[in-house]
Amino acid sequence: MPDDETQIRTLITRWADAVRRGDLEGVLAGHAEDLVLYYVPPPDGGFRGLAAYRALWPPFFAWQSQGAAFDLDTLDVTAGAQVAFAHALVRCDPPGDPAGPPAPRLRLTFGLRKERGRWLIAHEHHSFPHD
Repeated sequence: MPDDETQIRTLITRWADAVRRGDLEGVLAGHAEDLVLYYVPPPDGGFRGLAAYRALWPPFFAWQSQGAAFDLDTLDVTAGAQVAFAHALVRCDPPGDPAGPPAPRLRLTFGLRKERGRWLIAHEHHSFPHD
């Protein structure tokens, strides 16, 4: 069986691949029912629960289908026995000229916990740098 860090890398890489494909069920897989998400647009208090998380993705997929990019640049993982965190930078460029200057990288932070031997994403934070 792969070590914890490898399992978490695989989980997050599969999540990013599902986002890129617009695969809602793939995006939801591996998330805890009581997930907390702090997201780029309001509300500032974030979103709680898998149902709220599910509702956020269709508008993003519609935007992405116009030619936007969603590609992991970096992924760092720190895993303990029962909890872990990971952070990543993602190329999330808007539709447009691919030869133009790149957009600022999307910053992602994940909090994970192990339940019954399986890693679940319990917290996500998505943000862009603010000038």
